[in-house]
Amino acid sequence: MLMLSALTIFLTVAADPVRHSFLATGGETFILDDSGKSLWTYPHSSRDGWVLENGNILLALSKSKTYPGGAAAVVDRGGKILFLHKGTQAEVNTVQPLPNGVILLTEAGPNPRLLEVDSTGKIVTEVPLKAQVKDHHLQTRMARKLANGNYLVPQLLDKVVREYDSKGMVVWEVKTPHWPFTAIRLPDGNTLIGCTLGNLVIEVNSSGKEIWRVTNDDLTGKPINDACGIQRLANGNTVITSHHAKAGEIKLMEITRDKKVVWTHKDDRKGGIHHFQILDESGRQGLR
Repeated sequence: MLMLSALTIFLTVAADPVRHSFLATGGETFILDDSGKSLWTYPHSSRDGWVLENGNILLALSKSKTYPGGAAAVVDRGGKILFLHKGTQAEVNTVQPLPNGVILLTEAGPNPRLLEVDSTGKIVTEVPLKAQVKDHHLQTRMARKLANGNYLVPQLLDKVVREYDSKGMVVWEVKTPHWPFTAIRLPDGNTLIGCTLGNLVIEVNSSGKEIWRVTNDDLTGKPINDACGIQRLANGNTVITSHHAKAGEIKLMEITRDKKVVWTHKDDRKGGIHHFQILDESGRQGLR
């Protein structure tokens, strides 16, 4: 009897579904808990975002009448703006929290660049980027500062991910099979890259050699529809967003290394998810 009870408990635990809470940015900006309940919304579309340790939210706000060049903002759960840096060019597409209240952001436009801005709004670092200027919208996306002090920058229309030093010199780069949107430097030195309308995610080693790839050909129903945001979780799985997914379609999915889908998110919102941050305990240690 005890053996049966233990087996029943094991099966119950093993059958528990994978669930995630997350911040979503895009046409709608919101946080859902792991049951799908809405915890927070913000009335402005966004490009990138992070829930900070104090519970406030850092956002890259989309260009609008209010912010014609986009903006980087920190808002509290009541929607109050605590920090604002208005973009001076075409768009602000990246935000990343750095130590001591400094924020990394990208400006797309005739002078593509990375900026580090302190809590007073002072620009403390400016890094010029070597990107095409014919299409500002397709210059760069989810740039991230690395532990070595350099910057990893996906450049869409150039079809390249570049690592820049603080002087704006390219110290590493890899060509991509389609427009790169998100690039993540992993602890082992590999780089994970989401390739937007190519509907694929690749992983390359430090020499730029592709060592892993997932596409719609690997997945039932071809669920990837514009692979913009990605996140590698601590368990080794990869979460991918489908930015062009419509209401009722898969907008987020978690896949294993052997390309098994273990979690999906669907909702009734008309638009898809541009980028995201997995927030639950297992995902909080993930890299993005």
